[in-house]
Amino acid sequence: MSGTLPAAGPASAADGPQRLTVDLAESEGPVMLGANGALYGLSDDGVPSDAALEPLKITSISQKPEGGAQHPNGDALAVSKSFFRNGGGEINVMMQDIYAKWPYEDLGIDDYLPKIDKIVKEVAADPNSDRFVYIPFNEPDQIWYKLGVEDQAQYEANRDRFFKDWKTVYQRIRAIDPDARIAGPNEAGYHTRLLKDFLAFAKRENVLPQVMTWHELGSGSLRDFQAHYDNYRSLEREAGIAPLKINIDEYANRRDLSVPGQLVQWVSMFERNKVYANQAYWDAAGNMDGNVVRSNIPNGGWWFFRWYAGLTGDTVKVTPPQANAIDTLQGLASLDESRRQAQVLLGGSAGDTDVVVDNVSRSVFGRTVTATVAEAAWSGYEGQHATPRVLTRTKVKVADDGTVTVPLRGLHKMSAYRIVLTPGGSGTPSAPSVPWSASYEAEDAAITDGKVYTQGTVSNANGYAASGTKDVGSLNTATSKVDFTVNVPKDGTYDLAILYGNQSGAPATQKLSVDGGDPVTVGYPSTENWTYRAKKDVTVALKAGQHVLTLAKGDAEVTLDRIDLTTRTGAPSASYEATLADISGTPSYDYSSSAGTGTGALVLRSGDKAVFDVYAPRDGYYTVAPRATAPVKVALHGESVTAEPGRPLRLYLVAGNNRVAVTAKHAAVRSLDVSGDGSTTGTLSYEGASATLAGGAKLVDSAHASAGSYIGWLGNSTDSKAEFTVDAPRSGRYVLVVHYGHNDRRDNGHAYNTDIMSRTADISVGTAAPRTVTFKNTWSWDDYWTVGVPVDLKKGSNKVTFGNATAWAPNIDRIELGRVVGQ
Repeated sequence: MSGTLPAAGPASAADGPQRLTVDLAESEGPVMLGANGALYGLSDDGVPSDAALEPLKITSISQKPEGGAQHPNGDALAVSKSFFRNGGGEINVMMQDIYAKWPYEDLGIDDYLPKIDKIVKEVAADPNSDRFVYIPFNEPDQIWYKLGVEDQAQYEANRDRFFKDWKTVYQRIRAIDPDARIAGPNEAGYHTRLLKDFLAFAKRENVLPQVMTWHELGSGSLRDFQAHYDNYRSLEREAGIAPLKINIDEYANRRDLSVPGQLVQWVSMFERNKVYANQAYWDAAGNMDGNVVRSNIPNGGWWFFRWYAGLTGDTVKVTPPQANAIDTLQGLASLDESRRQAQVLLGGSAGDTDVVVDNVSRSVFGRTVTATVAEAAWSGYEGQHATPRVLTRTKVKVADDGTVTVPLRGLHKMSAYRIVLTPGGSGTPSAPSVPWSASYEAEDAAITDGKVYTQGTVSNANGYAASGTKDVGSLNTATSKVDFTVNVPKDGTYDLAILYGNQSGAPATQKLSVDGGDPVTVGYPSTENWTYRAKKDVTVALKAGQHVLTLAKGDAEVTLDRIDLTTRTGAPSASYEATLADISGTPSYDYSSSAGTGTGALVLRSGDKAVFDVYAPRDGYYTVAPRATAPVKVALHGESVTAEPGRPLRLYLVAGNNRVAVTAKHAAVRSLDVSGDGSTTGTLSYEGASATLAGGAKLVDSAHASAGSYIGWLGNSTDSKAEFTVDAPRSGRYVLVVHYGHNDRRDNGHAYNTDIMSRTADISVGTAAPRTVTFKNTWSWDDYWTVGVPVDLKKGSNKVTFGNATAWAPNIDRIELGRVVGQ
């Protein structure tokens, strides 16, 4: 089995396939989706975008109090607007992040209490105050109180000081907000000694938290968490305390974040135990802790969490080959009898696996099932990942003993896999087209004037993830190069994906040559650091047989991790199964036929809606075809259009994820089929030089801007404006795509996190009221990203104006506009 971006790793040494067993008859309770949260996952309203945030169905996040000095953004009240707008659950307020230093400066409880008062008054005044949870102390076992000391006498003295302050702060919060929910004690690790004492004290003094929190931040947590959880529940029982809600409000290491095969191990153990959990904040805010590229683009981690958000019904028991073991095959599964669907998410191990599903009820599924297998691969922290490719789609007879076995071969350690079981019905599912693909590690290639580095291992869990745990860096001399020997099966065009890092401070280049031929330039956007992996996609034409692909130093240093070669079979395409879409209303599920995508049809009637998450590799036009038995309405970017059966639409999609809604009076919808590579035919494009500038805004020369200059010094005054005159061929709804760049940062005095800032611009179209749009930091002043903004234009001349009266707006390279429904 091979996927779009296979993550290389050694094959399993076992003689036969591993076995992961799913028992559909053993419910663990309703799917909770507790483990999808993040610390500083949001940085601003719009970062990440609504389309990236809403599909994940986030149950909890942790953010700093409004105006907190620990970081320059991520204020709880500020981000709550987009969080709640997109269906978010609750927000933990990390109250000590009001302080600037790390570890927090210890100025005594008397300094802290007025800060507590301010935070609680602000949160209590919010209309959604009941959806906030106060966390008054963060890692008190290490910070301020040193509760982890071995000396018992010293521990007791430190403990008593902490307990006194806990009671004082708890009562202070409740005095202002009587209904406040308070969480704690929030240790950096699990401490039986402390928790036993804490529960006894808190019960006696009537200051029990409503949410129990601690952190799981070691690679050993994958082994130890279950014992921690079991021990904690036993402490509650011994103390006569009813089970508290648990939030592991920081989990996972750098090597885990963004990596589907690692994340599935963490999520499975938290969901199994029905606890909430938030990924740790090791780097920059606003990307859901390594799962959202830029503001709106999915990576492999995002797709894993999208799958997790798609589980419905009850979770059921999963028995992995090894329980509570680090870096092993793990999984979680769900059964929704009303939808007649079972789903299994698994990963974390290379090699071959048999997934055995027990107790497949004939009354629910019938005598046959369709088993659909897809892969979410690792694409780096900042590497885009297209819609997960379906690897196999087969109709399987349910065995006499009620079991279904799904064989998985050639799994990749860093990938996660999803199996969906639906009733087989009549007909035969279409076999997916899986192109040939191969991966080549940079450390295994011929290296000239470079160095192999080891990253992200169990023993160095806070190192960054790298394919095969190694990469090639120090490619910083004129003769530095990496020669990859590849072998392709036939003549043709191949997609070449390069996993890289670029910390040079500007876009960097390398020279790509085939068999020593004339080189072409490959451009690499900036990344957070050398090891914060991104992905560059290019194409190469190759004859069948062996070749040497050379990546040689260009104008700056670039780190190389791995390349993937995949046969290009035409414009990208994906088929999104309607029975797996997000729904509202009460649609029904029809599995009478498994033809086509194999997962049946979703029957929509008035009041029903299905929402699909559609990936686009770039801004532009795509062909969108609902496979339906009757006309359906398709809604996108605030525009709605009727799609007749068999008549594809030409729709404008923005780079990354697009939420496409489908409604109907009465239609059975099998899938939403999307193809294309982002045509710009019919779009309008205006360079920065065409704008009228005022109030200090001016054109600045730049070799990296599309036409050699960008609009800079925009904003920070009511007079500073950039006005484009846009000539629309007809009235209607358009997407305004802004190509922008900026590298605004604030040094908070500690290097623990990368404190990037976002900028905003107020954009007005014609006489409409200005709209404030957020633009995330692009890692350097010379990198240009895009943000798409739906706008309404009238036929003929329209004024599109950018400004910001109170702060600097981003630099603007150019703008494009595409009508949502193209001709």
